[in-house]
Amino acid sequence: MKKIPYLSTLSALPPLSAMTTKWVLLILLLALPVMPAVVQAKSGLQYFSKLSNAGLLMLDTRGYSIKSRHANKAYIPASTTKLVTAWLALNHWGKNHRFKTNFYWDAQTKTLFIKGSGDPFLISEEIKVIANNLKRKGIQQVNRIVLDTSLFKDGLIMPGTGRTNNPYDAVPSAIAANFNTINVKRVNRQIRTAEAQTPLTRFARYKAKQYKFKNKKLRINTGRNPQDAAIYFAEILSVFMQLQNPSIEFGNVPSVLTTQQPFYVHSNSKTVGEMIKPMMKYSTNFIANQLVLKMSQEVYKRPANKVDVAAFMKNTLLQRFPHWGNRFSFKDGAGLSRGNRISPRQLVDLLNDFKQWAYLLPEIEKNVYAKSGTLNGVSTLAGYIKRYNQYEPFAIMMNQRVPYRLRNKIARELARL
Repeated sequence: MKKIPYLSTLSALPPLSAMTTKWVLLILLLALPVMPAVVQAKSGLQYFSKLSNAGLLMLDTRGYSIKSRHANKAYIPASTTKLVTAWLALNHWGKNHRFKTNFYWDAQTKTLFIKGSGDPFLISEEIKVIANNLKRKGIQQVNRIVLDTSLFKDGLIMPGTGRTNNPYDAVPSAIAANFNTINVKRVNRQIRTAEAQTPLTRFARYKAKQYKFKNKKLRINTGRNPQDAAIYFAEILSVFMQLQNPSIEFGNVPSVLTTQQPFYVHSNSKTVGEMIKPMMKYSTNFIANQLVLKMSQEVYKRPANKVDVAAFMKNTLLQRFPHWGNRFSFKDGAGLSRGNRISPRQLVDLLNDFKQWAYLLPEIEKNVYAKSGTLNGVSTLAGYIKRYNQYEPFAIMMNQRVPYRLRNKIARELARL
């Protein structure tokens, strides 16, 4: 907790009489900064009504408006964009779809080819299963690992992605590992893995040495080059397979192998529905962008790219909601781009269609199941109020600076209407 300097100073004063202490406390309290109006106000909705750049809509189960203000104006949605991405993925694949990654084996040269599928959930536990299955199928020695990342356009970085080393700025890649993040710690001046299930690889150590550690732990992304993420995957796989330093290269799987059945097909243990649930809870930008990139690649039959993502999102939404016209836009699936625009009414339209998957949203307040969104000067929240086992959709979109907890305060009040 941050100390209030006035009260910290008081503790250093010499002993005072009871009456004097009361007067000093009164003077100090009067000198404290004025708290934001939302804390003083009795109602979050009252505070909201005075905002100049904000919209809200809540409907009952019959579609009648319970609360509405500037509902048709388009706003930056931030991470409530992930509701759109989830809707697209569940309609495109269904909740039980599983990502598959193909492995090809050239026994003569002892080369393992890996064809990236854009699987967003290739975590260490999953890679260990892959390693065990490859060994079980007879692979003991590998001289070369060739990574085929042709499913995604080279150097792909989605709009809104920052240049920080934070996990939320992890770039997408056709072959990924641990959401393209590295988790390490420093023990006795030595770099160690901070995850028991993840080995410390050469690339992870190299990346960690570039940064100062805070609190002896560090979680970073794999960097701006998607190829580095693929290399990280190959290194983890090599450790699990106990390989002796195979060379790691990039290239396409030879056509002579692709015309045959893959040596091994790995089906992820998690379904799309099981991937979306943590994406919503932890607001994982990496998962969201992987999903829209893979969907657009399947639709347009070419390497996934940001232009196709925007077209795919717009065209697919217009097929279901033609009345939206040109009054919305999406540049990415995570909500990092400030070029994204959607109105509360459009978001509620989508939520009406999303009700069968409402259980995938986290309960952020009692009987409030929703996804939040935050950017500088943007605070949003959209989802459902659960009442009598029915889901009433709502969307709160504020494109100006407001207290962080205001959106939750408003949601609690909507739940009492």
